[in-house]
Amino acid sequence: MVQTPTGVLTLEEFLKLPETEPASEYIDGHVIQKPMPQGEHSAIQTELAPAINSILKPKQIARAFSELRCTFGGRSIVPDICVFTWSRIPRKENGAVANTFLLAPDWTIEILSPDQSQTKVIKNILHCLKYGTQMGWLIDPAEELVFVYLPDQPTTFYDQPEVQLPVPEFAKDFCLTVENLFSWLRD
Repeated sequence: MVQTPTGVLTLEEFLKLPETEPASEYIDGHVIQKPMPQGEHSAIQTELAPAINSILKPKQIARAFSELRCTFGGRSIVPDICVFTWSRIPRKENGAVANTFLLAPDWTIEILSPDQSQTKVIKNILHCLKYGTQMGWLIDPAEELVFVYLPDQPTTFYDQPEVQLPVPEFAKDFCLTVENLFSWLRD
């Protein structure tokens, strides 16, 4: 994680800056660049978003987005995957997906990278929950486990291969076991 030495900026000033690669986030007045995704992170992200979309998008229940900037509650973050229920997806007048998302996702999913601060990622998940996100996942490829965050409930973790991972109620048709999730690292 790289912290940009620009000092304290306002959210409005940050949003006028050019995008970086990898993405930068705005947290508590500071610009913090996310680490470059590596193999495990990329493999899971590349498989998970389409897997969610293959079940939820055709029925217009929800849609998963990779690396989408979400600006709300004084922060501008870029979750690895965020899922929005169909009716909450910002749209242009012509019905196309809008470029700007000024709201928290319904489901936020983060995939921990080797050099990434777990604390920073957890703080972003908790920020999402504070602003209406129904569920957060923190996937740890190195440990092959998933932490699940829910509003006003204790954090749980899942590491047994045969266990089906919990999903938000709107995504109940999407089924994924711990083993299936981490099998994407071996395929």
